[in-house]
Amino acid sequence: MPDLSRIGERDKLKPRPGDEPYWQRLRQGCYVGFRPSRKKVGGTWFARAYNTETKRNSRKRLGDYGTLSGHEIFKQAKLDAEIWAETVESGGERPRTIATVKDACIAYLQEKPGSIAEGVFRRHVNHDPIGLVKLDKLRRHHLRAWRRRLEETPALVSRNKIGQKQTKKRAKSTVNRDMVPLRAALGRVIKPGEPNTDAAWQEALRPFKGADRRRELYLDREERKSLLDASDSAANPFIKALCLLPLRPGALASLRVRDFDKRTRSLTIGSDKNGKPRQITTPQSISAFLAEQVDGKASDAPIFARSDGSAWNKDAWKYPIKEAVKAAGLPAATTAYTLRHSVITDLIRARLPILTVAQLSGTSVAMIEKHYGHLVRDDAEEALATLFI
Repeated sequence: MPDLSRIGERDKLKPRPGDEPYWQRLRQGCYVGFRPSRKKVGGTWFARAYNTETKRNSRKRLGDYGTLSGHEIFKQAKLDAEIWAETVESGGERPRTIATVKDACIAYLQEKPGSIAEGVFRRHVNHDPIGLVKLDKLRRHHLRAWRRRLEETPALVSRNKIGQKQTKKRAKSTVNRDMVPLRAALGRVIKPGEPNTDAAWQEALRPFKGADRRRELYLDREERKSLLDASDSAANPFIKALCLLPLRPGALASLRVRDFDKRTRSLTIGSDKNGKPRQITTPQSISAFLAEQVDGKASDAPIFARSDGSAWNKDAWKYPIKEAVKAAGLPAATTAYTLRHSVITDLIRARLPILTVAQLSGTSVAMIEKHYGHLVRDDAEEALATLFI
């Protein structure tokens, strides 16, 4: 049996009767095969695996790896054969419907539906050349090209009253966030490639380091009250809730009447960035405010609704907030997320344990420490100062 990892031995191979490949055993039940071409240098690679359910060998054509050269060809063929064999051994081949990058994204949304991922796929994958790339052919250079296109795409800031778009250069932190859904979708159907090779697709999606800057704009309670006083009646309850709870605006907007239990004063946040439902108990003052919002509404109605009864979304809440910010004379950079940041800052300043703050806000302790750890250090310094004799 020839050693297919040796280029010289492969080059000496002649086509076999019936175009049967030359096989090399990788482990029990797993083989990589090579069929030399009759017309040109090189040939086609195959994988073979034993299927315990059918009691037969299954075979898969891997291709010619025309974009690779030298020893990289065997390394990639070996890796692909092992991955495919593991798929066969664990219950079957990847469904034929998941053939391209776009298919992988659609399958991901079916398993983990979410507006953020859906938006990224719709804007940057589905109609982009990357969407048509076959998963079996996906290489690092495909995703590097996609990443360049993503970085060069201006980010939408807003639309003015006559519908004209206002854009800005896409920030590195935005690029990092936009790469997350695609990285997750691909990671569910293909394994990472050999490091430092073109097969290492995952390397092209590494995030920029140090791009996620700490939020600096903070509104104190008086400034938040001024914002509330300046907001219109339709947006006021939603903005007030942002000032009372450390929730993401999207999670707050998705709350339904059934998510609030008046008897226990508990609020269930079922739709959030981490995808895991959580429950928080509200104090009497906030509970009374929530009770006013749900009074007389159907169980599936939004707790915080717009004037037409529909739920708030980012395209709807930013204009009332922007107008209230201007009317109250607050910094123009103030957004809905500024309120979340301000509430979390106050909770940290009130010396609430970081773990509790993380649980309330639906984020990790690591993220709280990263963005708000300086507040804890400042408090620690003040506490130590009281010990001086």
